[in-house]
Amino acid sequence: MMKKIFLFVFLLAFLSCKTEKKKAITLHDDVAFLASDSLAGRETGTSEELIAAKYIQKRMFDLDLQPKGNEGTYYQTFTFKPKSDPHSEVQFVAGDSTLTGTNVLGYIDHQADKTVIIGAHYDHLGMGGQGSLFREGKAVHNGADDNASGVSVMLQLAQKLRDSLYGSNYLFIAFSGEEMGLLGSNYFTKNPTIDLARANYMINMDMVGRLRSDKTLAISGTGTTPIWLQVLNSTNSEFKLVLSESGVGPSDHTSFYLQDIPVLHFFTGQHEDYHKPTDDSEKLNYEGMALISNYIYEIIKELDDSPKLTFKKTKNESEEVPRFKVALGVVPDYLFDGKGMRIDGISEDKPAQKAGLQKGDVVIQLGDSTVVDMMSYMRALSTFETGDTTKVVVDRKGEMIAVGVKF
Repeated sequence: MMKKIFLFVFLLAFLSCKTEKKKAITLHDDVAFLASDSLAGRETGTSEELIAAKYIQKRMFDLDLQPKGNEGTYYQTFTFKPKSDPHSEVQFVAGDSTLTGTNVLGYIDHQADKTVIIGAHYDHLGMGGQGSLFREGKAVHNGADDNASGVSVMLQLAQKLRDSLYGSNYLFIAFSGEEMGLLGSNYFTKNPTIDLARANYMINMDMVGRLRSDKTLAISGTGTTPIWLQVLNSTNSEFKLVLSESGVGPSDHTSFYLQDIPVLHFFTGQHEDYHKPTDDSEKLNYEGMALISNYIYEIIKELDDSPKLTFKKTKNESEEVPRFKVALGVVPDYLFDGKGMRIDGISEDKPAQKAGLQKGDVVIQLGDSTVVDMMSYMRALSTFETGDTTKVVVDRKGEMIAVGVKF
C-alpha cells in the first residue's frame, strides 16, 4: 500500500513538473537585467557588454530563434580602431585591434521570399566618457531607455512573431557600437548574414521607454516607401504621431536606409536623464512600451501579405543642420509639434539657467529671429559666438517673457 502511495505522489510531482510552464520574461525583466549596475553601462568592447550579449543570446535561444551570426552562432563580431576624430570614418581592421564589438542575431525562417529586419542597439556609454552629459566624474550609465528599452521590445516582438504572420522571415539584431557611430549596423550591412536583396524593410527601436501621458510617439523614415503613411495611420489607435520623412538619423536604421532598404525608427523623446547615470529602469513606462510593441506588430501584420515594398530616397535633414559655436544649455522637446521650440530640460550653469529659463518654456524668439520650429531655432542659434549677448522671448504658460542671455 505504501509503495502505491509513494508511486502516486511521485507521478503527481513528475506530471506537475512536466506541465509547469516557464515563467514569461517581461519587458521589465529584460530592462532590469540589461540596465543593472553590474553591467557597468554595457560599453562596446568590454566584458560587461559581452555579459549583455550572452543574456540576449540566451533569450533568443529560449524563444527558438535560429542563430544567424557567424559560423552557426548568434554572434557577429567585428574588430575596429575607434576614431579619434569624431568626423572621420571608423576603420574596421583584422588582427591586432583596439576593440571588438558583438552583434547578436536571431532568425525566424518561414521559407518566405522576403525578410523583415527588426533591430535595437544594446550598447551604452559605460562609465561615461565621450558622449556623456554627466559632469561630476565617472559613474555607471545604465542606459535603461537608451537602449535597453528597444532591446526588450524587440525580444517581445520575437515572441509574438515566432508562431504567427508567416508571410515573411524575421531577422532580429541587437547591435553593438551604436554609441560610437552606428558601428554594428554599419558592419552588418557590409557583411550581411542574410541576402539583403530579400530585405523588405527595417524597423529600429531606439529610446522607446519614456512614452508620455499624451502618448506622443515619433516615427522617422516615413518617406522611405510610399505606403508608410497609409499603414502607420490605419493601424494607429493609441498614439499622437509625430512623423518625419528622412531615412537618415543618429541611429541604426540609417545603415539600412543607405542600402536602399525602407526603414522606420520609433522614439518616445528626449529627457533630462539622456546620457546620464540617472537613465534607470524604474523610470520607464512599461505599459507604454507594451503599446508600442503591439503597434509595431500591427504594422507588420498589415504588410504580411503585401508585395515587397518600393524604396524611396528622402531628403537628408541632417545635412541642413547648422553648426554651432555656442549653446543655450537646454534639452529641446523633439516631440513638440506646436509653434516654437519647447524646453524639456535645463543644463546646470549654462546661459539658459543663468537667464532664468525654465522647463516647459517655449522659445518663440532668439535675437532678431522668430522661432517657429526646431530648425529655425538652430539657424538662429548658429549666428552667435562666444561672448555675444542677446534677447530670448519665451511663452511661459501663455505669458510672454523676455530675458537677456550671454553665451
